[in-house]
Amino acid sequence: MSKIKLTTVAFKGTAEQETQLRQMLKEIMSSEHPSVMTALQKAQSIYGYLPVEVQSIIADTMGVSLEEVFGVATFYSQFTLNPQGAYAFGVCLGTACYVKGSGDIVAKLEECLGLKDGETSSDGRFSIASTRCVGCCGLAPVMTVNSEVYGKLTEKDIPGIVAKYQEM
Repeated sequence: MSKIKLTTVAFKGTAEQETQLRQMLKEIMSSEHPSVMTALQKAQSIYGYLPVEVQSIIADTMGVSLEEVFGVATFYSQFTLNPQGAYAFGVCLGTACYVKGSGDIVAKLEECLGLKDGETSSDGRFSIASTRCVGCCGLAPVMTVNSEVYGKLTEKDIPGIVAKYQEM
């Protein structure tokens, strides 16, 4: 069972985001088959993650429990409960990547960034997240930084990749 790490960063949603969220929920609720999954996907596109404050609005509007919303948000790997850094490092821990050393890649990345898996730097620049299969098994082990994919990695590759983003 994976450990869920909750953020300690204060929620900083804007009035505009909340207006967008409530309008989107209104549209979902008027559809033939309103779904919590759809609401969470759209909410995450508005906020970038799913803080409990947003989950509560979804639960209240859809007439379901916060536990149900949280259950969906934590079951699917596409959702995140923590804000991501401007440079979000994701390391695949799917079977192909794991057997080729992605656990070591995570450890080296944690060392280079001074963060643990699931954390975001205090300045909001960097985050690390273990992911499941990203569909690049032939390139195992794989890491992504935002939408850029790095494959056939070794621990030796990580400092150079991190330095590239630290210089940006």
